[in-house]
Amino acid sequence: MRLGVLDVGSNTVHFLVVDAHPGAAPVPAYSHKLELRLAELLDDSGALQEDGVTRLVDMVASSMRVAEDKGVEEILPFATSAIREAANGEEVLKRVAERTGVELKVLSGGDEARLTFLAARRWYGWSSGRLLLLDIGGGSLEIACGLDEEPDTAISLPLGAGRLTAGWLPGDPPSAEDVRELRRHVRAEIARTVAEVSRLGPADHVVGTSKTFKQLARITGAARESEGPLVPRRLTRSALEDWVPRLAVMTADQRALLPGVSEGRSRQLLAGALVADGAMDLFRVDSLDICPWALREGVILRKLDRLGE
Repeated sequence: MRLGVLDVGSNTVHFLVVDAHPGAAPVPAYSHKLELRLAELLDDSGALQEDGVTRLVDMVASSMRVAEDKGVEEILPFATSAIREAANGEEVLKRVAERTGVELKVLSGGDEARLTFLAARRWYGWSSGRLLLLDIGGGSLEIACGLDEEPDTAISLPLGAGRLTAGWLPGDPPSAEDVRELRRHVRAEIARTVAEVSRLGPADHVVGTSKTFKQLARITGAARESEGPLVPRRLTRSALEDWVPRLAVMTADQRALLPGVSEGRSRQLLAGALVADGAMDLFRVDSLDICPWALREGVILRKLDRLGE
């Protein structure tokens, strides 16, 4: 069947059309997306600004037109931390529904972690043993670990690259003191979760998902995205440690010139690097593999599982 996955993320609103059926990997057929960076469009009260709401409604409406054009049979619409934590989140959901007919399902942080973990588990299989997943989004960091398809622990922290950039790094480039303060904050937040993850035992395989990890791997020498999802990609902590101070003194325009870094995400890359470095250090991860599948694929796989049942 042909499914349409509408992912209202903290950075990007992405409508992905896939051909899928139980027992097979979903095959992307068409992609329609827009970088709205909702996590950076909150006012002082924590509400999503009017311009952001209007652009979101327009993007959802255009996605429904794409769905009709591409013959989509069913739509799976969901939203993550930007809408979940916006002071006017319920109002935004109501407005989207009234204007477009689409009722967005707001995922909890735990849901995000579990579904992303499911996608990584299916991609790498049982041979990975105990799997540790790290996912850096625009609004939150997800951490999940376990032996099965359902993780033994699933954690969500407010450490997304967009959220941290907007709240902690106002300069371009940011001041050294702002970078140090953010680094301290990130590590203190992650450190609170170390015992919960460590009690499960050492991970046999560590993976990272999300655009942030992909870009960090790319600037440290990983293969281009154009080479396809089956090419192995890895990020080492030693390489990341070398890059963090270099990113800290670059402007957003300078970061956008790095391989694999888009102009729209270049400003967030430093905050994402600080989160990745902190997580890899505190969880004692020397290297991790970049998983091509993430939350969207997890949503699709869960839907296919239910169809199969």
